[in-house]
Amino acid sequence: MSGHSKWKNIMHKKEKTDAQRAKIFTKVGKEIAICVREGGPNPESNSRLRDLITKAKGLNVPNDNIERIIKKASGADGTQYEMIQYEGYGIGGVAVIVKATTDNRNRTASEVRHYFDKFGGNLGTTGCVSFMFEDKGLIVVNAEDCDDDKFMEDVLDCGADDFTRDEDCYSVVTDVDGYEAVKEGLEAKGYEIISADPTKLPSTYVELNDDEQAEKMQRLLDALDDNDDVVEVYHNWDM
Repeated sequence: MSGHSKWKNIMHKKEKTDAQRAKIFTKVGKEIAICVREGGPNPESNSRLRDLITKAKGLNVPNDNIERIIKKASGADGTQYEMIQYEGYGIGGVAVIVKATTDNRNRTASEVRHYFDKFGGNLGTTGCVSFMFEDKGLIVVNAEDCDDDKFMEDVLDCGADDFTRDEDCYSVVTDVDGYEAVKEGLEAKGYEIISADPTKLPSTYVELNDDEQAEKMQRLLDALDDNDDVVEVYHNWDM
């Protein structure tokens, strides 16, 4: 399952500094703002907004912050963000897709290009690596006090493609257009949903030759993760 949403990794960081917490709030807030402008502020009629609210709560974003973001995005004077996708290669030919929300295309593109150059990769053109990934839905479920055999029965009954367990959560993979129905089915069976998002899963994986390459690749991912504009990073590095 390596190469899917970075949010899953963030959720497993049990201790976050105030700076890290503020950065997470900023990232998810931009996603919510774009979603509200595209689909409206009502989570009952905007299923993507409903999923983002679930994700925000799973990341411990306070309800007041979520409501404030939605209200601001609904007004005419809110900051205009757009979603942009960048594609390129990290060191050793690792394919990388970066999704960013930005109010300044030139700034974000320059920063992303700088990270690729600095850590032995190169930023490519649109489509240069996306063909190596398949669009899927990813649902993260709280696995505490769950029986794996019972969960397998329930998750397949809800129409999921596959699932894995990682410590205290399940990662459920679905068809990209069907993750909302699977999420609702699992909720109806009493499971706690931590997040539900579209994701990109690689069709093949790349192994790096030595520790030096691995260190550079990790530093690239960390730099991208630390950027306020970057909300998702997908890759096919076999970690």
